[in-house]
Amino acid sequence: MQDGCNGPPQPALLGGGKRRASSPGKGGAVPLLLDIGPAVHQGAGLARYAEQLALHLRRLPEEVDLELFYNAHSGHGLPAGLQGVPVRSLSRGQVAWRLSVLASQLFRRPLRSLAAVGTRPRLYHATEHLLPYLRTPAVLTVHDLIFERYPEHHTRRNVWFLKVGMRLFTRAAAAIVAVSQHTRRDLIALYKTPPDKIWVIHEGIDPLFQPASAVEVARVRAHYRLESPYLLMVGTLEPRKNHRTALHALAQLRAQGAPHQLVIAGGKGWLFEPIRQQVDELGLADAVVFTGYVPAADLPALYTAAECLLLPSLYEGFGFPALEAMACATPVICSNAGSLPEIVGAAALQVSPLESAELAGAIRQVVSQPELSAQLRRLGREQAAAFSWERCAAQTAALYRQLEGAG
Repeated sequence: MQDGCNGPPQPALLGGGKRRASSPGKGGAVPLLLDIGPAVHQGAGLARYAEQLALHLRRLPEEVDLELFYNAHSGHGLPAGLQGVPVRSLSRGQVAWRLSVLASQLFRRPLRSLAAVGTRPRLYHATEHLLPYLRTPAVLTVHDLIFERYPEHHTRRNVWFLKVGMRLFTRAAAAIVAVSQHTRRDLIALYKTPPDKIWVIHEGIDPLFQPASAVEVARVRAHYRLESPYLLMVGTLEPRKNHRTALHALAQLRAQGAPHQLVIAGGKGWLFEPIRQQVDELGLADAVVFTGYVPAADLPALYTAAECLLLPSLYEGFGFPALEAMACATPVICSNAGSLPEIVGAAALQVSPLESAELAGAIRQVVSQPELSAQLRRLGREQAAAFSWERCAAQTAALYRQLEGAG
C-alpha cells in the first residue's frame, strides 16, 4: 500500500492525530522507536551519533525498551553491534521517503507504511533532520542549521527541503535535542523555538580514540605513504570545512621553508572539485595528500602522528575531529566559529576562519614551541574526557522519561 495523506488514521505504533505519551514498556522502561537510518546509510557524524546512541541505550534496558527503525533505501543493514535489537524497516526510494515524510507533516496525516501490528504506542526519536507526522510524542535531534546560515554550501534541492521541513519538524517535536549550545541558540534565533523545549545534550567520543602506539603509527604512515611531518584535516570534503583557508596557510608556510604536508582525510562531499583545483593553483600538488575515506581503526594513529589538527570550519554543529584529535593528544587549531569554541574550550588555539595568515601563525607557534605543543596535548586530553556516549545516552533517556511523565 502506498503512503497517503488522506483517509482516517490507521491503528499504529506511529500515526497521526491527537498526541499522547507512551505507555510503560518492559519493567517500566520507556518504549522507544529510534530512527537508526543514518547509521545504516551514512558514514559521517550523523551515522556515528545514531549508532552510538543506540548502542548505549541498549545498555539501559531498565530505562529504555528499544526498537529500531529505518528506511532500507540503500540496501545496507544494521551495524554489527546492533544485531539482535528488534527492528522495523520499510523499503522506499530515498527521495520518495523524504517527500512522503514532508507531506505527512504538511497535511498532518500519518504514513500508512509506519502502521504496525500491535497497539502499544512508542516514543519516536528522529536522529536526523527527518520527522514524520506521529500520534506518539517525538524527539528530534538537531545537529546544525548550516543550510540556514550558509545555504550556498548545500544543493538547492536540499536547501529547499530543509528550509520547509525543519520548521515543521521542530514545531511538531515534543522535545528537541540540540547537540551544542550553539545549535540551541540558532533554533531560538531562526525558528523562535521555545527554549524550554530544547535539551542540550553533547555527543560523546569513542574510547577507540587515544594515543596510538609507535608500531601502529608506523603502520598507518606506511599505508598512506606519509613520510614528511604533516598537518591533518579530517572530515567530508565540502565548502564549510574551509579547506581554502588551510591551503593558503600551507602555501605561506611552505614559502617560508616549512617541510610540512597537509593530509586531508575524508570522503568527497558537495563541491569537492574546487578544492582540487586550488591545490594545483597554489602549486601544492606535492604537499597535499588526499587519503579518501579513512577507516575508524586507522584514525587514532593518523591523529597521533600529526603535528596538529586543523579545523578552520566556517560552521560546525559539534566538531568530532577536534575531540578525537584531543583524545589522541594531538594539538588542535580550530576556528572561533560555530560550536567549536564551546567544544574545545581553552584546550585549542582558536583563529578566524577567514584569515589564512592567522592560521599560518598559529601553526608556526605549535610546531616551533614544544612547551605550547605539550600544553595543548595535556589540556586536550582533559577536555575530551568530559564527553562520553554513556553520559549522552543517560541524559537522553532522562528526556524520554520526562516526556513519558508529562503525558
